[in-house]
Amino acid sequence: MNSPLFNEFTLKNGTVIKNRFIKAAMSEALANAQNQPSEKIFKLYEKWADGGAGVVISGHVMVDRSALAEPRNIVVDNEAVLPFLETWAKRGTKNNTHLWMQLNHPGKQTFKGIVDESVAPSAIPLEGDISRFVAPPRELRHEEILKIIQRFGYSAKLAQKAGFTGVQIHAAHGYLISQFLSPRHNQRKDEWGGDIKGRMKFLLEVYREIRNQTIGDFSIAVKMNSADFMKAGFTEEECIYVAEHLEKEGVDLLEISGGSYESPQMTGRNVKESTKKREAYFLDFAEKLRLSVNFPIMVTGGFRTKTGMEEAIHTNATDFIGLARPFAVCPELPNQMKQNKVQKVEITPKQTGIRAIDDSSLLESTWYAQQLERIGLGKHVRPNYSIWFSLFQAIIKNGKEVFQLRRAR
Repeated sequence: MNSPLFNEFTLKNGTVIKNRFIKAAMSEALANAQNQPSEKIFKLYEKWADGGAGVVISGHVMVDRSALAEPRNIVVDNEAVLPFLETWAKRGTKNNTHLWMQLNHPGKQTFKGIVDESVAPSAIPLEGDISRFVAPPRELRHEEILKIIQRFGYSAKLAQKAGFTGVQIHAAHGYLISQFLSPRHNQRKDEWGGDIKGRMKFLLEVYREIRNQTIGDFSIAVKMNSADFMKAGFTEEECIYVAEHLEKEGVDLLEISGGSYESPQMTGRNVKESTKKREAYFLDFAEKLRLSVNFPIMVTGGFRTKTGMEEAIHTNATDFIGLARPFAVCPELPNQMKQNKVQKVEITPKQTGIRAIDDSSLLESTWYAQQLERIGLGKHVRPNYSIWFSLFQAIIKNGKEVFQLRRAR
């Protein structure tokens, strides 16, 4: 029987996507010492392209090398990186695959050790476990905001020049754009703050600058929280309001996620039983959003079975199935599902039983990063790899730095 997962989808800009599988962003941290894509990146993305995904979205690429989310992030901020990007694009667009670069600025989610001081909409420090890992923030000046907006546009321009078929603006998970959207983190009194109209201005200006610096049918997607899941944070109602404006602006696709590294809902923590039955964490909200907007939606987080994915497409809850960790343990998942070789991907918690380690999710993210590196080395993934071996390998490689914060997406 024909599966809706393998039906084509045409975006409003005319871009044809061959199926409904999108490899969602996962931070690889596999750049070379100059923060350029490495051979490991090329092999990893070639594997995903050969594996049958309709779109592959990169791990977050930084628009400013003075603001890294973590060591070994890729940075696209000058033309010296173009030869590396061209190789990446050539190998990542094989098999009629679209390759979109996720562009990001971490704001105050910038590591201690990378900078002494981070930047943010307002000088409000993060709370919880993450606060131990990040540099204290200062408030951005107006002219600095304009410069960052220009950087997003320039990075997108270089991505298109190199052969990427689109970009995704990362406006979720507590990074800089998400910080601007949140009343908890954005308490500015100027045009960049205040009510949601002011707080969404930074995102809209980033989008407009990318449109201005790119040409033709280049796709521009946005990843945005459904909510921050924190007191006085970004709400579902505000998300719907921003989404309505993104549709008017001409955004090609919206990915729905949620939470931040202060409240990591995107990792599946505290998921309700009713949500587990439908698999995807944000599917109920996507259906609610459908009542207000009419542009393509992608839901990421929680999908594990072919039946669950098909049901989400059948019911029009989402247009695309976003998958992150499943692609780390089964890089050829779309092809294998099409051939009925795989019906379900098993994703189990990676825990040591030591609360101080397990509660932070740091080692779990490291475990998945190790799988990505194995693919990049041309090796087979090891889905049953012991979490204790993973910990030992991380300590051997990184020493005490093993417990630095690693990004899931």
